[in-house]
Amino acid sequence: MLSQSSECSKPRIGIIGGGVGGATIALKLSEQGANVVLFEKETSLVNGPPMCHLHAGGNLYREISDQQCIDLLKQSISTARLYRDAIDYRPTVIAVPIDDNGRTEDVIARLNILQQEYRQLIADDPCNQVLGPAAEYFTQYDRQALEALKTQPTPKVPKTPDQWMIAFAKNTDLNQLKYPVCLVQEYGISVFRLAAIASLTLEKSDNCQVLTQTQVISVNQNKQNHKWTIEASVADKNQTFEVDYLINACGFRTGTIDDMVGLQPKRMVEFKAAYISHWARHENNWPEIIFHGTRGTKNGMTQLTPYPNGYFQIHAMTPDVTLFEDGLVSSALTSAQPQLPNKFMAKVNHQWEPAIINSRTTKAIDKVATFIPSFSDATVGGPPMYGAQQIPGVDASLRVADVAFEDKTYARCEIVKASSALPAANTIIEHLIEQGILVDTDTPDTGNVMTVDLAEEEVSARAESLALARNFPKEMAALTNSL
Repeated sequence: MLSQSSECSKPRIGIIGGGVGGATIALKLSEQGANVVLFEKETSLVNGPPMCHLHAGGNLYREISDQQCIDLLKQSISTARLYRDAIDYRPTVIAVPIDDNGRTEDVIARLNILQQEYRQLIADDPCNQVLGPAAEYFTQYDRQALEALKTQPTPKVPKTPDQWMIAFAKNTDLNQLKYPVCLVQEYGISVFRLAAIASLTLEKSDNCQVLTQTQVISVNQNKQNHKWTIEASVADKNQTFEVDYLINACGFRTGTIDDMVGLQPKRMVEFKAAYISHWARHENNWPEIIFHGTRGTKNGMTQLTPYPNGYFQIHAMTPDVTLFEDGLVSSALTSAQPQLPNKFMAKVNHQWEPAIINSRTTKAIDKVATFIPSFSDATVGGPPMYGAQQIPGVDASLRVADVAFEDKTYARCEIVKASSALPAANTIIEHLIEQGILVDTDTPDTGNVMTVDLAEEEVSARAESLALARNFPKEMAALTNSL
């Protein structure tokens, strides 16, 4: 069966992969008036590697360049404007442990660069002020200031930087830190709320056909007219689709489509996981906390992300928590798809042994407890959040990437961080307009109109439904100030 567009004057665009990249591209192309068909093998949109941080400045990654941090800042602001109801508006603590070789002076130097960049972005467009005033992008705290905050009552709903720092000051072993400690307006982002927003918006769109539980079997190009024929298994029935333009947004499986097309770019894939804990004696509300460290060592960076009712997500860039031995692989000469060992593919396919979940979550809790001793009371709070992250090229430290155009009618979206999804979509739209495939509608880039129109109640209900369907606590779908 050949599925054709009912409006032949509009380009028909196929997107393979309904992760944050593919879903965002579908949103923007639908808004632009293209007829879109989105293929996703899972039962819902926006699955994949753990997502919890907006990366508005890239301050988690001290090993990357200032330019990558600036790019992440710009991309995060665009993402916050599009998915504003997925943003958890609480700040992040950046701390350097006393036994770490990092310098607080370097942290502050980078923050000054980012603050100036943010100030200029607001001057260029006042709507870019999504991280609060530029003057308040970050706040410094010396030891004396934190000791003073320990005497203050912990507010249920913090509003000022000082109020956000009280729980941190009271519970952290301050002897283990270098000073000053910084509080930065880097916010959280909820994967479940983002998935809900993308799904609800596309369901309301007249221009997008979303096919979940759909496995693409083959893609072939007509060399005369450059159109693509896609064969896919939809609800266990093979169907054929013809599109004018093909976008490969398959995440870590991007190489499988490149192999079908006959392309062999170099890329890497890394399997990683974050762990869900529950701390019954917590005090609401916490900022996110980053304890810097050297990636891949036992003292790797530790990230504690708060959710309502005592749930915390933990990353620790150590071999026995978030990172895995043999978890980083590269493409080979014979295929564009890096081959993860079977033990990781089993985890990608939701096959985790309970003993491994308990062991790694306990190690994650212990890692946090080295800085926050009372956190040792935390327990396993749910299954891990996990996935394989694609990295274009051969630089494992790359954190900013978007789109490559390999053919007149073929694009590859390769985002490393969720904040790159919207810039990737905009890059594709610009390319399609330049190619004459898409008509420029002169739509101002103020975010997606339909996402703005969504009601909070339907976003929350869908997000909670997605969290529960994926066996996570419902609190993982909520914002820190919402419960």
